[in-house]
Amino acid sequence: MTLQAHAEPARCRVVVLTFNCEGIIAETLAQARRIDPRPFVVDSYSKDATLEQVGAQAEVVQRPFSNYAEQRNWAIGQVAASAPWQLHLDADEVLDDEAVAAIQQVLQQGAAASHQAYLLRRVDYFMGKRLRHSGLNPWHLRLFRSGQGACEQRLYDQHFVSPHPTRRLAGCMHDKNALMLGDWTARHNRWSDLEAAELLGGPAAAAAGDSLQPRLLGDARQRTRWLKALYYRLPGGLRAAAYFVYRYVFRLGFLDGREGFYFAFLQGLWFRLLVDAKLHEARRGPPR
Repeated sequence: MTLQAHAEPARCRVVVLTFNCEGIIAETLAQARRIDPRPFVVDSYSKDATLEQVGAQAEVVQRPFSNYAEQRNWAIGQVAASAPWQLHLDADEVLDDEAVAAIQQVLQQGAAASHQAYLLRRVDYFMGKRLRHSGLNPWHLRLFRSGQGACEQRLYDQHFVSPHPTRRLAGCMHDKNALMLGDWTARHNRWSDLEAAELLGGPAAAAAGDSLQPRLLGDARQRTRWLKALYYRLPGGLRAAAYFVYRYVFRLGFLDGREGFYFAFLQGLWFRLLVDAKLHEARRGPPR
């Protein structure tokens, strides 16, 4: 009796964007290499020891950063011909063992995989602590067949999109935010500019199919975007305060201790209030 050989798993290229992330990139790549022994790293000319931490077991390309969507879509095109699957990670997103096993299972199925695109849950960390209640912990499309996914053209809150239905995978991406608080607030200040510009009529996607459509009965990402549209129908300022109360009280953010309070206050109230203030400033016009 002969034993049937197991089919080789389909190849998957792991794409990681990097910039000044020396404190976390080695951990991110250690797990990513279980999917792709030589990840494709797109570095935006890091000024710290990021590339030393990346090491020789990666294909590294240095490219100026224009915006997130442009960088992601460029990378998608670069690896499309080299593998039937792609997995996209940020530099501080560490796959846990359960997520690695779930991705490997999809790749083992190859052409017989049930879906063309898969969602992974991102787990939030702040000031070194995992947030079990006050964090957002959203779902993101990160694994898809080459040619079946792209990053939507938005100024802020960009998602990967696919024309196909998605399926959730087990496990998580642990977003082990390695920024000091000063860098975190500076980054969110810039993002508040982009969010305000987006709401005031920033560049739209080329077609509806290229953007994540808000749907109450859609997948987790579409439902969140529907709720976000509802949020922006509430009065400015009041909605940010209400969101903080929801995150810190009703979502039990207070159980995450001091870090949970800081995160709910800074991300749920300060950041959202900053967006509202910039919207008000833009609509009012310069002071006379």
